[in-house]
Amino acid sequence: MRIDRILAEKRPVFSFEFFPPKTDDGLRNLEAALEDLSKDAPDFVSVTYGALGTTRERTVEITKGIKSRYGIEAMSHLTCVGATRGELLGVLREIEACGIENVLALRGDPPQGEAEWTFTEGGLRYSTELATLVRSECGLCVGAAAFPEVHPEAEDRASDIRFLKEKVNAGASFLITQLFYDNELYFDFVDDCRGAGIDVPIVPGVMPITNHAQIKRITQMCGATIPETVERELDARSDDPEAVIEFGVAYATLQCADLLARGAPGIHFYTLNKSPATRAILAALRAARPWDRVPEPV
Repeated sequence: MRIDRILAEKRPVFSFEFFPPKTDDGLRNLEAALEDLSKDAPDFVSVTYGALGTTRERTVEITKGIKSRYGIEAMSHLTCVGATRGELLGVLREIEACGIENVLALRGDPPQGEAEWTFTEGGLRYSTELATLVRSECGLCVGAAAFPEVHPEAEDRASDIRFLKEKVNAGASFLITQLFYDNELYFDFVDDCRGAGIDVPIVPGVMPITNHAQIKRITQMCGATIPETVERELDARSDDPEAVIEFGVAYATLQCADLLARGAPGIHFYTLNKSPATRAILAALRAARPWDRVPEPV
């Protein structure tokens, strides 16, 4: 089922994101997480895409396996990195042949070890071009990424939103945001998008904090910020990993409840291929049902 249709027919929508592991141990960990999280009946899951063939084959394989084994709607990420237009079209044809109906069209980050994004001769430069390719050549539903704190390479918020509108005009029918830890960033961003004429669903992406050092690395890489109040609580627990997890789950639960109570269409959980934190948060949300207090969807 197309994700834009799921978003149109159901509120709220809960989804999980996984990444293809590079080792056999990592694959076993992913399988265990999938087994656990499938019990929570997500509305869809997504699988990230490795650069220059590092995990590309596994992306399609895992996405297909999730849909066939668990009966969960799945979305494959696809990037422009290190591929020609013909190669990208070949991947899209393979995705279609597997019965997958959804793709997240991304430019992609530079391969590990490289500082700058490099254009591949015969390839595509922008996610807008990839969205156009999907729309013109395939019958797949297209999603795109959005950045509440502005894409690191954008000049400013206004130019970032103009480019985001180009993604929607190119065929993206829903957006998933980069992770953030201050909900006002999300709601201010949604307001700006609506003011610019972007009317597709904007799903907030949430990454529960389970490791202090890890989340600092991740936020530094993607340009997200951690509020001072949250950083202070993490610092106070820096020598107690279990306390960090407990705080991270509690904070993410409050964050998600606020998002849903104020009209967010759902939550996209960045799971890091682990299940306990996400399962605890989702169980609390389903018990409390904060979306029943929504005055009007955003």
